Parts: sequence; structure tokens; C-alpha cells
Amino acid sequence: MTASSTASPASRITPAGLFFLATTSIGWGLNWPVTKYLLSELPPLTLRGVTGIAGALFLAVVVLARRQSLRVPVEMWPRLCLYAFLNVTCWMALMGIALLWLPAGEASMVAYMMPVWASLLAWPILGERPTVRRVMAIVVAFGGLTILLGGDGLHVTPAKLGGFAMVLGGSIAFALGAVLSKKWPLTLPPMASATWQIGVGCLPVGLVGLAIETADFGAVTTVGWWALAYSTIIQFCVAYVAWFAALERLPASVAAIGTMAVPVFGVVASAIALHEPIGPVQIAALVLTLSGVVLATRS
Repeated sequence: MTASSTASPASRITPAGLFFLATTSIGWGLNWPVTKYLLSELPPLTLRGVTGIAGALFLAVVVLARRQSLRVPVEMWPRLCLYAFLNVTCWMALMGIALLWLPAGEASMVAYMMPVWASLLAWPILGERPTVRRVMAIVVAFGGLTILLGGDGLHVTPAKLGGFAMVLGGSIAFALGAVLSKKWPLTLPPMASATWQIGVGCLPVGLVGLAIETADFGAVTTVGWWALAYSTIIQFCVAYVAWFAALERLPASVAAIGTMAVPVFGVVASAIALHEPIGPVQIAALVLTLSGVVLATRS
């Protein structure tokens, strides 16, 4: 299969692709306040790894209950492991560790530069030449994120350099995984693909977390267990399945730009659930970021 024939099914923007992309953005966005609450009760690697493994097991049960196959062709395993490493392991581990040195806002601003890297990588790998409108979408949406997450200024100190390097590494890895999965797609249904990628990607994160971190699940509150349920089922199951489905139906750069709406939903949800302030700065960022998403989806 050639690169051109591989990219053609998602060369146009489809309503189904936009629906799946919106589902992903909302699911991941609402998970920001959920994760913020959970980090007060569980350490980051254990939290990310254990919920991911549980989510993969839950997805496997759903897939089998629908009489679908989880079988992976032998020739697909190297590709699956690579995408699991880029899309899940790097993102979960590097972001979790980076939060030890960085405030969540600064880490998020760097992390959601991912659409920039995806758009740049999509040009040499997929031949998706960036249009003027798509470049404008990146600039406008990233401007919104800068206002939203960097309103107080981005202060870089030597102690934070390691954290920024990890966030940047996780962001580039996720973008690379998204673009490569367009060039060499997995011949698996979205639910089966999500099951294996989440399971394979989160397994090492969970094992390392349990080995080096101290987690007391007995001390988790009732609200914490509900938050764990959301993080497991919605973040890892629903949102990841929707993400892989969106990648099958949208250009890689458009799908990546669409995820820039994630922190917008996160800010609104945090204001409602955690009573965090939302004022003119947040509203301006909301308008700019969503404008960028609209430009991307109409390009």
C-alpha cells in the first residue's frame, strides 16, 4: 500500500470525524479537573498506569461482548507497539513526571503545542502541505492557549528545564504517533486498536509507578473513586476510541489542531467543579482557541 493510497480515505473532513474529534476533546478536557483532584490522593505514574490498564481491560470486555475480535495480525505487532509507546507510554509517563517540576498550567501550554508538531510532521511524512488557513488556525488557536495558560508569564528556570524537556518530548511523541498512524495505519477496528494501545502503553507506566511510588488506594475518598471511574472509562475508553476513529476520518493536522479545544473544556469544567476563577482572560482564550479549531475544520 502506497503512502498516497493510505492517506486518501481521510483526505476530506467528514461529519463523523468531527463528531469523534469533539467527543475526544470533551472527554479529555473534563478529565483535567478530575486528574487535578486525583493527584491529591494518588501519585502520578500509578494513577496514569493503573487507570489505563483498568480501562484497557474494560474495553476488552466490551469488544468481546460485541463478538468482535481482539486478534492482532503478527505483522501488525511492531507497528502497534510503536504507536502504543508514542501515543500512550510517552504521553502518560513524561507528562506525569514533568508535573513534579512544573505547574499544571505551564506544562499544559507546552503539551498542547502538539498540533504544531503534527502539522509540521504531516508535511514530510504524509505530504499534507500546510495551507494558509491551516497555518492561521495554528497561530490563532495557539494564541488562545498562550493567553489561557500563560497569562501570568512563562518563567523558565534551570530547575524547570528537565520538566519542559519531558513535556516537549511527550508532545512530539504524541504528534509523531498520530502522523505515522496515518501513513501506516493499523488494520484493526478502533475499539480493538484502542484496547491494545492503551493496555500495552500503560502497562510499563503502571508497573514502574507501583515499584517506585507509594500509593494508598485504601485512603482514596468516595469522590476519588468516582473520579477514578471517570478517568478509566471516559478518558481511556470513550475518548481514546473516539481519537483513533477521528484519525481514520480526518487529516492528521486537522485532528491534532482540534485537540487544542481540550484545555478550553478543562478550564470551564474546572471553574464549575473546582470553583477556579474564569474571567476576561479565560473568555478571550476560549474565543481564540475555538476560532482556531473552526478555521482548521473549514480549511
